Amino acid sequence: MLKIENLHATVADKPILKGLSLAINAGEIHAIMGPNGAGKSTLSYVLGGRPGYEVTDGSATFDGADLLDMDPHERAAAGLFLGFQYPVEIPGVSNVQFLRESLNAQRKARGEEPLSGGDFLKLAREKAGLLKLDMDMLKRPVNVGFSGGEKKRNEMVQMGILDPKLAILDETDSGLDIDALRIVGDGINAIMRRPDKAVLLITHYQRLLDYVQPDFVHVLAAGRIVKSGGPELALELEREGYAEIAA
Repeated sequence: MLKIENLHATVADKPILKGLSLAINAGEIHAIMGPNGAGKSTLSYVLGGRPGYEVTDGSATFDGADLLDMDPHERAAAGLFLGFQYPVEIPGVSNVQFLRESLNAQRKARGEEPLSGGDFLKLAREKAGLLKLDMDMLKRPVNVGFSGGEKKRNEMVQMGILDPKLAILDETDSGLDIDALRIVGDGINAIMRRPDKAVLLITHYQRLLDYVQPDFVHVLAAGRIVKSGGPELALELEREGYAEIAA
């Protein structure tokens, strides 16, 4: 589904990714861990198409198409979802309005009919229920006045409604208490653990992986993947840290 080969990228002319390669197949959940400054968020932004992140070498394909040649909205319509480490607030725009417009724009790009208001609200209630998010919150401006945990749960509701093929989740566990962590983990499993979907989890800690068990764990250090393994690798990192692996 996603194939990255020898990816190099810079931010403000500073090299961040330095030859990163990774392949993710449908039905797989991959976790990327690593120290601060390793390039984890840069990888997510490059794949999402954020301006200011320049690819200088290498390639990334998504379902066989050149991902790096697509605009961000084209990547989204193709089935890529990026969950932000710090979800943004959008004053004056309700969640319901934002999500319905987003979903129908993607459906239009795929040649599908738009959802009616009634069908959309039914879908929104279903996905909000998975994340235990009150529907009244979906009527509020996007993330305005939300706690950190509410923002992350709201973002997972967005993911459920948009129903992507590949979810790239950048430190979704950041700012979550114990209960919210379990709710978000259960939501990721319910929405994305399917044979036709895949997930790339970017995290510092093992704790999210207790709820969303990955098939593969990778250590990203100094702009490239330096070690890969199964779920046991995350436990090793939790015990011993990154110093020896990232040296």
